[in-house]
Amino acid sequence: MKRIVYIIALSLLFNSIMIREVFCAPCYGTKLPQKNQLHVGIQTHALFKRYLEQDFGKVRSLQHFFQLSYGVSDWFSLDLKGGAGYIKQHPLDSDELDYPDSFAGGYGFRIKLLDDQKARIRAVFGFQHISVHPKSTTVEGIKNESLLDDWQVSLIVSKDIYELVPYLGVKWSRLDYVHRQAGERKRKMSDLTKSTGVILGIDIPFFFESWLNIEGHLLDEQALSLSITFEL
Repeated sequence: MKRIVYIIALSLLFNSIMIREVFCAPCYGTKLPQKNQLHVGIQTHALFKRYLEQDFGKVRSLQHFFQLSYGVSDWFSLDLKGGAGYIKQHPLDSDELDYPDSFAGGYGFRIKLLDDQKARIRAVFGFQHISVHPKSTTVEGIKNESLLDDWQVSLIVSKDIYELVPYLGVKWSRLDYVHRQAGERKRKMSDLTKSTGVILGIDIPFFFESWLNIEGHLLDEQALSLSITFEL
């Protein structure tokens, strides 16, 4: 069973990369739902700055989600989210394009690689993807449409300190900004020289069976996510 799930997970990752429709997203931390258990919550993800390749400038975004994680087993979870978000893209040679809020969603999975209960150390590998589909915007009579694909693979390690669960990790990520103007469609990738990043995060007990998660991303992008998750 474990081999089958590993094959499915790696196949999803491979297919997402090959079709180039995948995008850097919060990695949720190392607290996975147990088998047949649900984690539900709300999340805000702020992408403050991500540079695009060549001379395409930079992009930023803000997204709000309802999120759900399901424990397929004690060591494997599926993650889903849906909500809304906007995109702001600033070319080097013109004013910023501001795309209003509309649908955003995402999916991913996490695999628990280590769970040392005595040392209270956990290690988790994850794959996460977010896609943002904002409304179009018109500048000087020209209609502009956009799509943002944000994705990552990550490896994080946590150490329980009393009731707090700080974690640190590394990730490889890519962001695609798809821009359509006057019928011409262009896919503008993030700067490939800045694809490796650092993850810093912490889970803080909230109330009842819930916790607050704070997570920041550095080097490949400047981003911060906040979420409150409830265990069902």
